[in-house]
Amino acid sequence: MSLMNFTAVELGKKIKAKEITAVEAANAALDAIRMREQQVHSFVTVDEKKALDRAEQVQKGIEDGTYTGPLAGVPVAIKDNMCTKGMLTTCSSKILGNFVPEYTAEAVLNLERAGAVILGKTNMDEFAMGSTTETSAYGVTKNPWNTEHVPGGSSGGSCAAVAAEECFYALGSDTGGSIRQPSSFCGVTGIKPTYGTVSRYGLIAYGSSLDQIGPIAKDVTDCAAVLEAIASYDSKDSTSVKRDAYDFTAALVDDVKGMKIGIPRDYFGEGLDSEVKEAVLSAAKELENKGAIVEEFDLSLVEYAIPAYYVIACAEASSNLARFDGVKYGYRTQDYQGLHNMYKKTRSEGFGAEVKRRIMLGSFVLSSGYYDAYYLKALRTKALIKQAFDKAFEKYDLILGPAAPTSAPRIGESLSDPIKMYLGDIYTISVNLAGLPGISVPCGTDSNGLPIGMQLIGDCFEEKKLIRAAYAYEQTRGYRHCPIAEWR
Repeated sequence: MSLMNFTAVELGKKIKAKEITAVEAANAALDAIRMREQQVHSFVTVDEKKALDRAEQVQKGIEDGTYTGPLAGVPVAIKDNMCTKGMLTTCSSKILGNFVPEYTAEAVLNLERAGAVILGKTNMDEFAMGSTTETSAYGVTKNPWNTEHVPGGSSGGSCAAVAAEECFYALGSDTGGSIRQPSSFCGVTGIKPTYGTVSRYGLIAYGSSLDQIGPIAKDVTDCAAVLEAIASYDSKDSTSVKRDAYDFTAALVDDVKGMKIGIPRDYFGEGLDSEVKEAVLSAAKELENKGAIVEEFDLSLVEYAIPAYYVIACAEASSNLARFDGVKYGYRTQDYQGLHNMYKKTRSEGFGAEVKRRIMLGSFVLSSGYYDAYYLKALRTKALIKQAFDKAFEKYDLILGPAAPTSAPRIGESLSDPIKMYLGDIYTISVNLAGLPGISVPCGTDSNGLPIGMQLIGDCFEEKKLIRAAYAYEQTRGYRHCPIAEWR
């Protein structure tokens, strides 16, 4: 068995038991990156020297008792929209191609406090705008299960790195499904926590009311351990929530007896691939066989989620991305006349097509005469969607459905039709609009051998129920390694 086949928690135990050192683990991950990166292209930046120096430091800390947690010494990859002091942070955009932050995101600091070893930064859709990791200025990431297909997005680099076993776990960010959808496409597990559970300090913003950092790993146990490490109250983030408890690993129990799970009829209608439908309903049956009470219900308002989401997200993006102007940091055009021309040319040259499209859409819906017609209406719709979920959670512990309407599309298919790409987020975006937690767990493969993911949605701050149900289901199938992960 290769070292890279272990889960993060399994590796952490072996390091603690002195069977493996943190340096050996880091070297194994760096070897895997060298071997597979040309085919997958999960990373934008890999800092071998920094990773090995950190591994040596952590190993000493484990030996002297400084680091005692389950992730001490375990190599991790970080999505390239989280600031890392002294390491390039580009958001996969030309406009931040030379940006090296002076501080580290709080979630990443929490991992470092737990003894994590950072390998590098993963590729993503530019500024997290996309569902395929094809809008990156640094090239397309490919799905490790079939390199002719996309890994999903925008956290496609993180999910592909975990699936290809180039790292043991990764951090992603989720604005409208950007952890759960690529986790589904790459056959890994990903959690989007309740809004405010993980600090957004140091996360380069796309949609501030929607963004949330979360873990991506091989299994539910790893995700629970990582979430326990990164979740904390942070006074530097005004949206951070002080929770009573962060012991998410306590929910790793194979018991769903009496748990009420609702399946929205709206999620299983037109547009859902038949193989995805079959795999997800089969997973629901497994939970029912374990004692859960599973029934269908009408969630309503599903068809309004996509327009509401894209109006709100693009409006926030147009405001957040105004800071990238070539003055303070990042790319600046070489040839310009005057300040206004410098702004214009810097942004024209620095931003990609999808980012420009969303900035223009956001600026339009916030403009005079359209603010009430679009933006305010979208905010009212967001409130109605939250009410619909509140009503559902009066009756059900969890909601079960697909993470995406299809398995991973071929490279180039979605990018040629932006509306089709936006519709691919139909099952995930409502969770962000309502600030809820969600998890994607592998539940099968289609006839082409591509992974399919089941999504579980919980009420606010009910991550433990999600973890319990996902863990119970996971016991029925185990983890499937993708073909590239078997390369030696």
